[in-house]
Amino acid sequence: MTTYHAVVWIDGSEAHVLMFDREHVESQRIKSRTHHKATGGHVGSHQLMHGRGDSASGRHTPQGGHAETGKDYFEQVAKELEGVHEILLTGPGQTKNEFHDYCKNNAKAVGKTIAGVVTTDHPTDPQLVALARQYFLKFDKMQGDPAHG
Repeated sequence: MTTYHAVVWIDGSEAHVLMFDREHVESQRIKSRTHHKATGGHVGSHQLMHGRGDSASGRHTPQGGHAETGKDYFEQVAKELEGVHEILLTGPGQTKNEFHDYCKNNAKAVGKTIAGVVTTDHPTDPQLVALARQYFLKFDKMQGDPAHG
């Protein structure tokens, strides 16, 4: 389905790609192949979730339990977005910003169509589409273009 708009909710483990027009919504979920392993270090139950490590970005080192988001994951998400005219990136953490940077440097056609990046928690797919429709309506008005979806 070729659509004018897309909204992407992305974190380090999964991306929800929702492409939509006035009447249709198409949903795709893409799983990251990055796995997290807890190897100890933090105090309490947090240790079981995150392992050990430190970095300026707040992400843990691979030895501590968190690997960087895989390039193949970003490639797959970007490929899904080819041909979309306007994209809104959403998500709870830094992965949305990392994906935006990846697109600007490696998937330039997709990168040029990213209209905005918004922090969200874990909305449902219908909530994401509603958020994106509202965002694009405002964005299109600011650009002087009629709404397309």
